[in-house]
Amino acid sequence: MALVRGRTTERPNFWPGYVDALSSLLLVIIFLLSMFMITQFFLNQEILGRDTALSRLNAQIAELTELLQLEQAGAEELELSIASLSATLAGVENERDSLQSELAGLGAGLADSDSTISGLESALADEQEISSEAQAQVALLNQQLAALRQQIGALEAALESSELRDSESRTQIADLGRRLNVALAQRVQDLSRYRSDFFGRLREILEGRSDVQVVGDRFVFQSEVLFDAGQAVISAEGEVQISALAEAILELETEIPSDIPWVLRIDGHTDRRPISTPQFPSNWELSAARAISVAKLLVEQGVSPNRLLAAGFGEFAPLDPADNEDAYRRNRRIEFKLTEA
Repeated sequence: MALVRGRTTERPNFWPGYVDALSSLLLVIIFLLSMFMITQFFLNQEILGRDTALSRLNAQIAELTELLQLEQAGAEELELSIASLSATLAGVENERDSLQSELAGLGAGLADSDSTISGLESALADEQEISSEAQAQVALLNQQLAALRQQIGALEAALESSELRDSESRTQIADLGRRLNVALAQRVQDLSRYRSDFFGRLREILEGRSDVQVVGDRFVFQSEVLFDAGQAVISAEGEVQISALAEAILELETEIPSDIPWVLRIDGHTDRRPISTPQFPSNWELSAARAISVAKLLVEQGVSPNRLLAAGFGEFAPLDPADNEDAYRRNRRIEFKLTEA
């Protein structure tokens, strides 16, 4: 017997290795989530910076365009002034030629025309002085026109450069928008995955209950499970059901990353038979009060209020449009739906 006991060997313990592997996997997942959040933050910052730069470039382009229009208008005015002065100069020169012709004719005439000749010579001198001033003004205007043309050329070059930078910025913004859409689509996929996990846990918790069913992407509780007829105070049995639901929501809050916006929508519904009491003048008030009562109880169980949304639909969103007791029973319900905020 002693030999048999001595040969007995202990079974190897693999549990510490499993724990280490799970711990390493959890650290890797946390690291990947942290990198995703950091990347998302810098991406948002980059998009904001690009939007600011684009707004600044658009403002500069508008300012340059307005300045170019003003310069072009000034150049047109100067060209009109030059044309007017040129016409005046031509008229003065014609007048001068006419006076010289008259002076030549008078010089061959009578001696008593000397006074007339002196007056004509004085007028001719005045006209020549006016002609010299006009020529000086024309030369000055030509210089100003040349300077304005140089400024217009510089403004056009600056405008082309701004348009090129604007095109590059738009391309970069389009790329950032595409990357942001990909990130948002990933968030939607993540929320869908967490919604599936949440529904799976609720199915396990509420397995075997005929008064709780799944309709599409919603869990439906019949009102009789939670409330007495015509009342909005949750019954003792209903508090047990809502407490189980609160546990699943609290687990979900710890698992979904904080940057994914989500809420649990609580919808109250009644049947088509009207209610009219001092407390509930219509089915709308009753359905809304029941949804709010459920939300308050979830908050008391520790669920964050900013993750809950209560709404009352009255009798206006029935599951069964028939007019019988079975349809009335199905339509009196509280629905829970996990959705984006």
